Amino acid sequence: MAVSKRQDEYFDDLETMSPGEREEYQRRNLTETVNHAYHHAPAARELLDGAGIKPGDITDAKSLEKLPVTRKTDLIELQKANPPYGGFLAVPPEDVERVFLSPGPVYEPIQHSGIKWFARSFWAAGFRKGDIAVNTFTYHLSPAGILFHEALRDCGATAIPTGTGNTELQLQTMYDLKVTGFVGTPTFLMSIIKRAEEMGYDFRQDFSLRLAWFTGEMLPPSLRATFEQDYQIDAFQAYAVTEPGGAIAYECHQKSGLHFMDEYLIEIIDPETGKQLGPGEVGEIVVTPLHNRTWGLLRFGTGDMSAFTMEACPCGRTSARLTGIVGRTGDAVKVRGMFVVTRQAEGAIMSLPAVSTFQIVVGRREHRDDLTLKIELADESADRDRLTADLQRRFQEACRLKIDRIDFVTKGTLLTEHPKVVDERKWD
Repeated sequence: MAVSKRQDEYFDDLETMSPGEREEYQRRNLTETVNHAYHHAPAARELLDGAGIKPGDITDAKSLEKLPVTRKTDLIELQKANPPYGGFLAVPPEDVERVFLSPGPVYEPIQHSGIKWFARSFWAAGFRKGDIAVNTFTYHLSPAGILFHEALRDCGATAIPTGTGNTELQLQTMYDLKVTGFVGTPTFLMSIIKRAEEMGYDFRQDFSLRLAWFTGEMLPPSLRATFEQDYQIDAFQAYAVTEPGGAIAYECHQKSGLHFMDEYLIEIIDPETGKQLGPGEVGEIVVTPLHNRTWGLLRFGTGDMSAFTMEACPCGRTSARLTGIVGRTGDAVKVRGMFVVTRQAEGAIMSLPAVSTFQIVVGRREHRDDLTLKIELADESADRDRLTADLQRRFQEACRLKIDRIDFVTKGTLLTEHPKVVDERKWD
């Protein structure tokens, strides 16, 4: 793989491919992947045969719609019925270098450790030779710890395998070795910082931490602001899925979405139909690995809901970008052809301080989906006309749907544990 001359910014030339180059790159790797899976992984052969298609029928991203989506529950059942890999192993067993284990359990074989699974993500965040990073993910069973470790080394950084827990030992290590980078979850880093302050440290002055790379949890804007403004720690996040084997998308310094990794073909689909959705439409993230010949896994449904944008990123990377994980498929209700995801709706509505709590009620009126937003006010003196306009605008921007009615209800009407979205539609 050629390395870009702009080594200070890009990890490799894949990140700046033209649309035509990327289409050809994906087409070539997808056809090789599907053909290899069909001829070496019995489960993949059964999947294609069951759909009535041949490997040659999968020629580009759009043609993947011909295949059913395989989800984690399917993998678990297939591995129980046909242990250990459920028929998806696509190399001789003796060629498997490692086996990881994700909850379920799901056994995940890896053959070629030379694939730089996460290095592009760490490079985009600014990890370089001279950095010393604590890797606080576990090194046993799950792939996170060792794959992140290797990615840090691919970028030239020194990796310290601290693993999970042991907050005070983590602190001592970070202090003694003048650690500049943190790899882990945002909540664990905040726990470390708070513990340091309880012990009398001034974290910003006494520690050398300048970079943080997060995955495994969402990074709320408020927490990012705390890290970056209060502690001068540049915070980045990546989206990773264990079953397909790596980082799916990652942030650059613009932090305006997560760039797709070119080791995967990524779709956003309607989870009910399997059909691909366009830019801005919320759907399920579905992943097909393009370089992992060990796994005959095609069209893996993550269960995570997101949307993507094709707008150019000022960083110069040319891939599409995820606009953020907004929830899980079980949290989504389809209304007038669009998915309303609880977390996404909540983010828009609760961003207004005058709102105490809310409930969305989906009904049917004259053969049309009807959307009612019930609102309890934190401040009864709030200007309801202005608030109505603000709610309409923010909800439509987030969910791409217009609310039919906004009802201001008496405080206490909506119970503390009430469901945020209620579907009252009848389909008799």
